Amino acid sequence: MPETARNGLIIFLNGTSSSGKSSIAEKLLEVLDEPSFHLPVDAFHAMRTRREVDPEELPAILRRTWMGFHRAVAGMAAAGNNVVVDHVLSEEWRLLDCLELFTAEDVVLVGVRCSLEELRRREQARGDRPEGLAARQFELVHAHGVYDIECDTTSTSPLDCARQISAFLPRRPTPTAFEQLRAKLRPDLTAPGPEAVGLS
Repeated sequence: MPETARNGLIIFLNGTSSSGKSSIAEKLLEVLDEPSFHLPVDAFHAMRTRREVDPEELPAILRRTWMGFHRAVAGMAAAGNNVVVDHVLSEEWRLLDCLELFTAEDVVLVGVRCSLEELRRREQARGDRPEGLAARQFELVHAHGVYDIECDTTSTSPLDCARQISAFLPRRPTPTAFEQLRAKLRPDLTAPGPEAVGLS
């Protein structure tokens, strides 16, 4: 087996439920130049057994599902695959886990925003989400405050958002948003330079 020459790119779409992340991801697969995989967290939840579980055990089961999802994304990217991820950073540990697992310079962090009024309308129209879920997530998902690029789906179509993201990729900034967040939130993961360890 030939060795993988490079890590794949992770396009990390973060936003509330019903903000349009999955729709953007589907359009990204159409407009991106290189082959990519869409890994939605909903698909991982859907793979779990339908058997009822003790409500007290559910939080631990959900956490393990998210952790497995993160590691699947990291594995796909480490094998050289480009991955489009839709995520909900409504709990701080999720971001911290991703910061530890993903190669920060290979992540494009995309903020997917939408007005609360439109989120409520979509949520009601969909009928497959708990009422008020998006509103509860609204202030939490973007609390970390740093993105490489943002899009607003209130009035912008998923295709136009995908085109904006695709056009942005060749001019990604350095340091990336993930590199900035890792330095701020997980400084223990930042390797010291030669000067710091006396190797200069």
